[in-house]
Amino acid sequence: MLAWMRAQMRRFTNTVIWSWRGVTATWASEATFRQWVLANILSAIAAFALPLDTPERALILALGLLVLAAELINTAVETVVNMIAPEAHPMAAKAKDCGSACVALTAIAAGVAWLVILWGLWAG
Repeated sequence: MLAWMRAQMRRFTNTVIWSWRGVTATWASEATFRQWVLANILSAIAAFALPLDTPERALILALGLLVLAAELINTAVETVVNMIAPEAHPMAAKAKDCGSACVALTAIAAGVAWLVILWGLWAG
């Protein structure tokens, strides 16, 4: 049992390390990721500055994190596509466009949530 627990802890530690490497590599190479981080910081400040209910704050913060996750996925797709097909190809363009659309849709979802919440504050 103790050996199993140690193995799981090692696995969890490695997962954290690899995940952090992905975040820092993306931060270093992708201006869009840095822009989304700034947008999330501003969104979080607004979420705590406004008189929102806890579920509303949770929704705003969670959707912001989903935008960052989508941007990480998009970066991964672009990196692999560039490695496999450095020359222009319609299928490579489609993969990259789909990754970008993933980010756009999560960002739109976050924006819609903000609009609905702000409408509720204004109308309520």
